[in-house]
Amino acid sequence: MPDEIFCQTELNYVNAHGIEPKDVTIFNGRMSTNPEGWERRGFELMTHHSNVLNWDDDDEVANLYYGEMTSLAKTLSGCTHALMDGHINRNPQQALAHQDYAPIQFVHSDFTESYGNSICEYYESVEDGPRNALERAKVGAEAIRSSTRILILQFWRNVGEPRMDLPLALCEAESVSREELQDFHVSSYAGGDFGFDTFGVIEPQSRDQHRWFAFPEMSDQEVLTLRTYDSERAALRKPFWTPHSAFRDPNVSAGNPARKSIEVRATCLFE
Repeated sequence: MPDEIFCQTELNYVNAHGIEPKDVTIFNGRMSTNPEGWERRGFELMTHHSNVLNWDDDDEVANLYYGEMTSLAKTLSGCTHALMDGHINRNPQQALAHQDYAPIQFVHSDFTESYGNSICEYYESVEDGPRNALERAKVGAEAIRSSTRILILQFWRNVGEPRMDLPLALCEAESVSREELQDFHVSSYAGGDFGFDTFGVIEPQSRDQHRWFAFPEMSDQEVLTLRTYDSERAALRKPFWTPHSAFRDPNVSAGNPARKSIEVRATCLFE
């Protein structure tokens, strides 16, 4: 297999009857010659040092990591404020506690065009997550509705074994058309009260149209940045989505070792 190919595997695409596995080629993102970053491709791997020592300690993550990722979001986007309302650990223990915390094994992109209004309503709620995020940023809920642009950056970090079962694959944003995105509503995620619309991705007409990448041997001193919403690009009808999915690495036994990753999402506000 050529060095630039990570593996041949299956990804679960959405269709009218649910999901259907399709054979895909996943390229090794570390070998890619494409110089474009997250603003064009929708994702980017970067070296990023974190001072967190115990990724299972929620207090340590909140006290250290939120600030680190807030600074990174501001540096990358130039935003005025970056709100960080929580984190998700995806590992076997968390998946037992709630199935939504298991790696998501179908091709999706987190948010549709309607997310701008949804996130305003979310930060106007009385839930602990948004209230604490506003307090950390020292802004009020009105800052969201008055923003000239809302950008969502998600930061994904491997905090387990370098080569694991169910790693993350990412698709170049501009290789996926709006017509290949199917809206559906998520009424509740992990038992929360916040509902939102998300995209499922249907199979492309041409097998090689979607360009898939993964980054092998990630350490906890690297982070993947994904753009999952951008009100400015949505208004211009440009791709603001970044399709992604967990997948079976054929070179790793199922569940051995299992994936351990952490995700935080920054709501970037521009004045």
